[in-house]
Amino acid sequence: MRKTAIVLIALLVPATPAFAKVKVVATLPWIGSVADEIGKEQVEITTLVKPNQDPHMVDARPSMILATRKADILMYNGLDLEIGYLPILIESSRNPNIQPGKPGNFDCSHFVTVLEKPVSVDRSMGDVHPLGNPHYHYSPARILSVAEGMASALSALDPSHADAYKANLATFREKVRAKQKEWGALPTKGKQFVAYHKLFEYLAADFGFTITAYVEPKPGIPPSAAYIEHLIEAIGRSRPNGILTTPIYGRKEVDFLAQKTGVRGVVIPHDVGATPGAKDWFSFMDQTLSALVK
Repeated sequence: MRKTAIVLIALLVPATPAFAKVKVVATLPWIGSVADEIGKEQVEITTLVKPNQDPHMVDARPSMILATRKADILMYNGLDLEIGYLPILIESSRNPNIQPGKPGNFDCSHFVTVLEKPVSVDRSMGDVHPLGNPHYHYSPARILSVAEGMASALSALDPSHADAYKANLATFREKVRAKQKEWGALPTKGKQFVAYHKLFEYLAADFGFTITAYVEPKPGIPPSAAYIEHLIEAIGRSRPNGILTTPIYGRKEVDFLAQKTGVRGVVIPHDVGATPGAKDWFSFMDQTLSALVK
């Protein structure tokens, strides 16, 4: 009878997991994608910003505060890209794990070489990032450095699975290097593009093309009719290989310029999930580069 009771109790008590997953909160979809590659089954990932949102224009929401409150580690882009909401989330979370200087506060930009860091900044320059261009997620070499940092940070938080993080990083590194060979063989070198926003500088640096002009006269400043007319003339003279934009930036202006000049508009995903096929960071880059050479 006693043995039967013990069996019944065992059946009624819910099984506890062998280990608790590390709760990762990522601000942007690409960060969540790379963290998933490195953490795999050891992590539980919450991504705060949706793929259809402009990362420059995000407001803190109660659901974000709740997520950061439960986080073991907060991973973010840095370079002030999240300046409008991240400080509010960190403070409001009252989570000691993710405060600046703590092991659970992971700034991805600390692992990259930054482009376009201005010597000085003033309002006349438009929406310039004072710490440098924050859109380094288009650079495979820099993403690999970020992944290495993630593996170290997760191993420090969860040393019992350090070997798993190391193995996942090795797999990720091998895949990135194979893709770099594949992407590097694409005919991007020497091409010239006009871009709507200063979003593609790391992509241009890694893949050898040039951005000759911008649809925005200054970052974050919409173009005037007079500026567009001037740009139509300039594009007509230089005949670039395309006019780059994303699903959320300046589609109307780029479509108009393409119609007026005959130079194709090129829509590139701005993050993982921004287009149906960009399911992870690798397919995001596949789509980006195939659009350039279409």
